Amino acid sequence: MRRRELITLVIGSAAAWSFVARAQEATKAYRIGFVGLPSAGSLPERAEAFRAGLRDLGYQEGRNIVIEYRWAEGRYERLPALFAELVRLNVDVIVTHGTPGALAAKQVTNTTPIVVAVIADPEASGVVASLARPGGNVTGLTYFTPELSAKRLELLKETVPDLTDVGVLLNPVNPANAPIVPAVRRTAELLKLKLHQFGLRGADEIEAAFAEMASKRIGALVVIDDATLIGNAKALAQIALRQRLPSIGWSDYAVAGGLLSYGINFTDMFRRAATFVDKILKGAKPNDLPIERVARFETIVNLKTAKALGIEVSTSLLLRAGEVIE
Repeated sequence: MRRRELITLVIGSAAAWSFVARAQEATKAYRIGFVGLPSAGSLPERAEAFRAGLRDLGYQEGRNIVIEYRWAEGRYERLPALFAELVRLNVDVIVTHGTPGALAAKQVTNTTPIVVAVIADPEASGVVASLARPGGNVTGLTYFTPELSAKRLELLKETVPDLTDVGVLLNPVNPANAPIVPAVRRTAELLKLKLHQFGLRGADEIEAAFAEMASKRIGALVVIDDATLIGNAKALAQIALRQRLPSIGWSDYAVAGGLLSYGINFTDMFRRAATFVDKILKGAKPNDLPIERVARFETIVNLKTAKALGIEVSTSLLLRAGEVIE
């Protein structure tokens, strides 16, 4: 073989191997662990928003990503085992939501990157050192939960002016409640309202919780954000209506049948979480990705529920609402 032919053969082979290597890299399937706090069927739009966000960034399940789904079914004590299972599978990144999810994931691993799609206050709960410089292996998105919950109480009082006793429904095992309850209590004092607190850990406790509310003769209800409660939004809204309780909750609670909603768009946050995953898969470290704080709140009024409750919603509130369900 002539020297020129040999060089051509070597260069051609090198180019061919380079092409193969690039092709293999381009089709590498990353493995993403997704841990949801409620059941798989309770929040389908959140998981779909996350997948849509990945698709927008060029990822396709079965081609260049594999998503390992795990669901706690509202039993937060199961979370450590679910995260440990994903770590054993050597996933490239873990996605979860809520303070219970973030804390459990962080306790299981300090090396696997963790993206929290929604979390109430990661600083207060010790999930991150600060929003600007998270430190460790956790990043994601947060929002002003205490202020948001207090505002819900104000909206209820505006809608039911003669309100005197109001209930607050929360999941007592959620650590995110720590800064929220004092904020709601301070607002209740300013509005001269008597506050009653009720706990709900799962769907099997709904009837008992509302029976207790009836015994306390509360006039309205504020529902605090929690994955288990959000997963049971329709049931909560229906029984509140049955007991003729004006109620307010997260962004799409009124869509489920509640009187009012006030909150951030969770679906958008799950979609945005895909951007964090993309950056991590491309080499970014979680501690270099500041926590994003969502500050856009939306109000939804369900006029059908208002009519059923015999409540006339003020024109002022209707004009401020981003959506009115008629």
